[in-house]
Amino acid sequence: MSGLEIERKFLVCNDDYKRQAFSSSRIQQGYICSGHGRTVRVRIRDNRGYLTIKGPSGENGLSRYEFEKEITLDEAEHLMELCEPGCIDKTRYLIKSGDHTFEVDEFYGENEGLVMAEVELQSEDEPFVKPVFIGREVTGDRRYYNSHLLKHPFSTWGKDKESADQ
Repeated sequence: MSGLEIERKFLVCNDDYKRQAFSSSRIQQGYICSGHGRTVRVRIRDNRGYLTIKGPSGENGLSRYEFEKEITLDEAEHLMELCEPGCIDKTRYLIKSGDHTFEVDEFYGENEGLVMAEVELQSEDEPFVKPVFIGREVTGDRRYYNSHLLKHPFSTWGKDKESADQ
């Protein structure tokens, strides 16, 4: 898949998503490079590999170019060795809400305690039904980008972490 990715991100305020999920999978991902809003990511999800390239986000953080290609598990494992130090480790839950599917990521390791949801849209002003577990919107807040969490984990946020939880 490639093209324009339009998504909104939210903090999750309770664990209702676990009961509502129709699917879950473990994800490990690393970054071959990340900087200036551009990333090249390697992901292993349920014993399948993916290579993803993302461009910088627009001013409001809602949209950016994304190219993703499935690669073999062997290729992904070898590419993970080329990644920047660290790894994002999380479980992704899929939850239907109206016509949309929310992806809820529960993070582990140095990002333990952070749970975020995102929904992909066809247009920036597309309406959607918010599930009850959706909290504060963090779309466009670069602190919540996975590539940023790799270099500045949630566990190190200190006082900023308190405001993130509200």
